[in-house]
Amino acid sequence: MIPPPLPRQRNPIAAFFVGLWDVMNFTRRLILNLLFFGLLFLVLVSFVVALGRGSGTQPIRDRTTLVLAPEGRLVEQFTADPVSRALARAMGAQDAGEVQLRDLLRVIEAAREDRNVERVLLRVDGLQPSGYASLRELAAALARLRESGKQVIAFSEGMGQAQYLLAALADEVYRAPMGSLLLQGIGRYRQYYRQGLQEKLGVDVHLFRVGEYKSAAEPYILDAASPESKEADLYWMNDIWGRYLDDVARARRLDKAELAAQVDQLAAGIEAAGGDVARHALELKLVDGLKTREEVLDLLAERGVADEDEDLGFRNIGLSAYLQHLDRKALPLDKRPQVAVVVAEGEITGGDQPAGRIGGESTAALLRQARDDDDIKAVVLRVDSPGGEVFASEQIRREVALLKEAGKPVVVSMGDLAASGGYWISMDADRIYADPSTITGSIGIFGLVPNFTRTLDKIGVHTDGVGTTRYAGAFDITRPLDPDVGRVIQSVIDKGYADFIGKVANARGRSAEEIDAVARGRVWSGAQALERGLVDAMGGLSDAIADAASRVELQEGKYRVRYVEKEASPFAQFMAGLAGSRLGGALLDDTGFARALLARTMPETEAQLRFVENAVRERDGAPVKALAYCFCGL
Repeated sequence: MIPPPLPRQRNPIAAFFVGLWDVMNFTRRLILNLLFFGLLFLVLVSFVVALGRGSGTQPIRDRTTLVLAPEGRLVEQFTADPVSRALARAMGAQDAGEVQLRDLLRVIEAAREDRNVERVLLRVDGLQPSGYASLRELAAALARLRESGKQVIAFSEGMGQAQYLLAALADEVYRAPMGSLLLQGIGRYRQYYRQGLQEKLGVDVHLFRVGEYKSAAEPYILDAASPESKEADLYWMNDIWGRYLDDVARARRLDKAELAAQVDQLAAGIEAAGGDVARHALELKLVDGLKTREEVLDLLAERGVADEDEDLGFRNIGLSAYLQHLDRKALPLDKRPQVAVVVAEGEITGGDQPAGRIGGESTAALLRQARDDDDIKAVVLRVDSPGGEVFASEQIRREVALLKEAGKPVVVSMGDLAASGGYWISMDADRIYADPSTITGSIGIFGLVPNFTRTLDKIGVHTDGVGTTRYAGAFDITRPLDPDVGRVIQSVIDKGYADFIGKVANARGRSAEEIDAVARGRVWSGAQALERGLVDAMGGLSDAIADAASRVELQEGKYRVRYVEKEASPFAQFMAGLAGSRLGGALLDDTGFARALLARTMPETEAQLRFVENAVRERDGAPVKALAYCFCGL
């Protein structure tokens, strides 16, 4: 009988690696299972928390103080995605450093009617405004709040001139004794690079433009601002500064001329106050008193309802909590007809851009969505943009025209800035509203072509070769610019400008010559633009919404306002809901995971030069691209 064969013995080295693989395979399955069940647990918990949060809401108690202390950049639309904002809130920050204008307006208007809100504590030190038009809209809302009988108390430890426009509207303004408040006026200064580029580095910059006031690219070809640039800038800045003085003087019951004189005598005033800036503000009656934070909180505790369990020492509710309260009160199924608001904020670039930015395709798609939605009867386009790519601007303008052809009126509401390409996308609206301090106009086109031939020559690098025609490779910036190539570029710019003023003339019912007289790249304030027929009326977003509703015969209270925006993905909505819940916030608070996610998803502020760099980069085989852009922000 033959015995069975013995089991084959594995090589010890092979046995080690096989065993190691088994361990790794087991570990992999274990980790995947843990992740799966962990995520399932978080989904169930967030669902339960959401249900509990919706059903167990505690109403705001009577005699509550609303604490308005917005922190971050004042924007028309969030640029950070919902996950970033939720993670930021879970870690104690406010919406990733941004505050929506619409949210502040909504809270102020709701507090005006809320009988449980007794007064408002206004702290605007952390607010970073981008212009005076949006600030004036907030100031008007605060004025209506005061007129309703609600007391507004402002306190500051370090606000600037812009934020003071809001604080001045308060019944009482208090300043920290060691704080400072200086009204300085409006200035706009830029660096000029011609000598550094051309003489030091050997970079020759060729500027092609139409309009002597189109000064966006002057820093690359001059050593100082041109007379035309200074003339135009000072004209609109004086108008906005004069309005600022009007607003402050009216709110503080001061004489405007005397206030203007005190600003011009700033040095003498500070010296007379012994170098005490806070005391100087008190003597000018810009503030009502000098108090520390603790003294102001004690004052509010005396006037309101003292509560030792509250972190401020009195019954209060903050901006975020009040917004959540308003969201919970909103009707989930509102079947009323809609007035849609589409936000166009930022530089205008081609393609599909994320929420909070203007894309030729993405913003046009939002307008198309409004056109196809039968529940939407009229549209308000809220514009806050310095402009950008001409083709992308035209894509958006066409959608505005198609909305009107479909029988849906379009009303434009200009924010802080609606210039150049920002005006391009606005001009076909049925009506254009602007604040008197809006910056608009800048109807013009420019092209900027750097040439690095002399730069490369300094290090011994030269470009040479052959082409089948005289224009093959002629747009290469490492070769000397052929005069005929310059003619091609200038022709494109001339045609772009002719298209621009022609479309404006057609939209505004004027001749091309009349538009050219107020165009040529010149910037205007909103009030100056109204005088020149570039806008139709002075007013804010609420005025534009009411106008749009009236055009389709919708009475106040018989319609709802809906913002048409890019929807977040289901995963982003889940993560935002999780981070926004109490349990999710507790799980993510102060964790390395949350901070890593936040760091990756926080958007970076794009510099204007980066925009130009990206815009002029050759795409789709087009070596010449026209830009309608205005470097005219404050």
